[in-house]
Amino acid sequence: MWLVYVILIIGALIAWMVVDFKLGRSRFIRTRTRRNYGDRYSDITLISRGPELFDKMFYDIKNAESSIHILFYIVQNDHLGHRFLEVLEEKAKQGVEVRLLMDQLGSSQVPKSKVKLLKQAGAEVAFAQKVKLPHLFFTSQQRNHRKITVIDGKLGYLGGYNVGKEYIDENDRPELSPWRDYHMRMEGEGVLDLQAEFSIDWHRATQKELKNEPLYFPPAAKGEIRHQIFPTEGVNIEKFFGDFIEDAKHSIVIGTPYFIPTSHLMEKLLDALDRGVKLEIIVPNQADHALVKEAAFPYFRPLLEKGALVYQYMNGFYHGKLMIVDDHFCDIGTANFDQRSFFINLELNNLIYDKNFIDIVKKEVAKDIKESDRLTASDLQSVSVFTRIKEKVASAISILL
Repeated sequence: MWLVYVILIIGALIAWMVVDFKLGRSRFIRTRTRRNYGDRYSDITLISRGPELFDKMFYDIKNAESSIHILFYIVQNDHLGHRFLEVLEEKAKQGVEVRLLMDQLGSSQVPKSKVKLLKQAGAEVAFAQKVKLPHLFFTSQQRNHRKITVIDGKLGYLGGYNVGKEYIDENDRPELSPWRDYHMRMEGEGVLDLQAEFSIDWHRATQKELKNEPLYFPPAAKGEIRHQIFPTEGVNIEKFFGDFIEDAKHSIVIGTPYFIPTSHLMEKLLDALDRGVKLEIIVPNQADHALVKEAAFPYFRPLLEKGALVYQYMNGFYHGKLMIVDDHFCDIGTANFDQRSFFINLELNNLIYDKNFIDIVKKEVAKDIKESDRLTASDLQSVSVFTRIKEKVASAISILL
């Protein structure tokens, strides 16, 4: 009899989770802030190494004169995370306005003592996407996955890196080091859109308004690179990526740590292969979470059969998020090519329409491919029964991976 009770309890729990998730997501989509940024012109530098990124970012923070606004999904409780918080504390003591926003679960290990010191120095600290009623399960799953830094309203950073020692190649799991990712340093018109995005998320977390303060939105000089800041919140990104894939004439490159597309995007990718478009996909060989590697296998099989090239990155962990279509469009940001990024998380990408910049990205991609092994159709035909079971489990919960 106890087994029946256990089954009933588990069934009820699953039913509650499904209903809670659907209702929570529906409510959020109805009430979300809608925005559509136009074309901007900025000077953008690509940074593909964590140590270089944080050297530059900390230097820019130390030279801030009026304001520092930063949002990260993850700030770790380690020496880099502590150094990051101490740099912000020092600037707050100097009288610079410092606002730090962190995802509640992603940055849950940040010591309260460090937050207290930061606040005592005059900084404002808040946590985004708190788990709350009435939709506990949905709010526990929806994360603010964005990474935004805006300094003096004039200089910005956006990309895939979080704050922690693993991102500067000091991972406790040696197989996940070095960490391969992409970030961008930006000056120009696009910085104002980053500031606007930070202001929206700050208001959600604190109910404090920043967008009407001229200090944070100074006149912006026009840069050289045409681009568009593209925020997503559970809708739009699937169709948007699908349209770019549909428009591809020659080549598509997708870099992602987690390849879990929707049926719509799979259809677009298969159609592109049928048109003779070259499709290259870069994923990590080593997974950083359970089931995410196996979750991709059912999608790789039909793509490989039609001639797609799938590369498994071998030199550490591949965490890059990019798409390149032909030689005229490149997307880099925080969104993975998976259903969690498409339907749940808050993400922020940068759509770039500049051939010279895209050529720089392509050179980085060539390095990634050189440090990867090709995955073949026969590799996936000979997987173990245990791997097949993991594929089935992953498929059942793919939106949550």
